Amino acid sequence: MNTRGEKIRKALIREISDVIRNGLKDPRIEGIISVTDIELSPDYRYAKVYISVFGDDEKKQTVMEALEDAAFAIRKEVGKRIRTRHIPELTFFLDKSLEKGKRITDLLDKISRGEV
Repeated sequence: MNTRGEKIRKALIREISDVIRNGLKDPRIEGIISVTDIELSPDYRYAKVYISVFGDDEKKQTVMEALEDAAFAIRKEVGKRIRTRHIPELTFFLDKSLEKGKRITDLLDKISRGEV
């Protein structure tokens, strides 16, 4: 990705994280929620926002539904904060990479202790 795209991506991560943490009043959006990455389309009109949620599957599903419901409001608020021609349409995806990493670490710990 070029430097302009990288700057936009980093700004989006920062601002979307802040809006989720401080700007939304939805009671379904609570706890440890973080933006782990954003993939931008080449024309910067669409963004896949990867979200990590700490909690059980039900909690994760509730948070993801709330974020989808709030996508327009999040986009509007980010548009006030970032100066760019187009604020991308946001689509949220649950990022399971942290869970996978933890599971691998746990398995390696068991192997090193001879429990497997």
